[in-house]
Amino acid sequence: MTVISTFRNASFLDTSYLLALELSSDRNHSRAQTHWNRVKSSLPPLLTTSYIFDEVVTFLNSRGHHAKAVQIGQTLLQSPTIHLLHVDVMLFHAAWDYFRRHNDKAYSLTDCISFVVMQQMGIRSAYTFDHHFTQAGYRMEP
Repeated sequence: MTVISTFRNASFLDTSYLLALELSSDRNHSRAQTHWNRVKSSLPPLLTTSYIFDEVVTFLNSRGHHAKAVQIGQTLLQSPTIHLLHVDVMLFHAAWDYFRRHNDKAYSLTDCISFVVMQQMGIRSAYTFDHHFTQAGYRMEP
């Protein structure tokens, strides 16, 4: 399948990374900025989901940063290097099954969607500060 091979060298873009990159008050802001400045000139394809998009925009808007939410949302939607995967019914149910099977973990449903996408697309690393990605067997960057 062409879509899967396109993302073999991709990295997954998580909520925690996007928020750390954009919010100077985030405890990981400095690490995210340093990492981004190092990789931005030779970015791999980046993949994220509509659930990550929702988390980022909702988080920013709920804290009074509507303009920032719109700006980040537009960037995610228009970026030539960030691919936004919309969660469909099949993906939702696969993630729900993953969630149900991992009752020993504190994964969110959004985490599970991310893990299923990464598994299906052959993605091994994520731009994230969420330790759940390492628990699920993926490499965290930075």
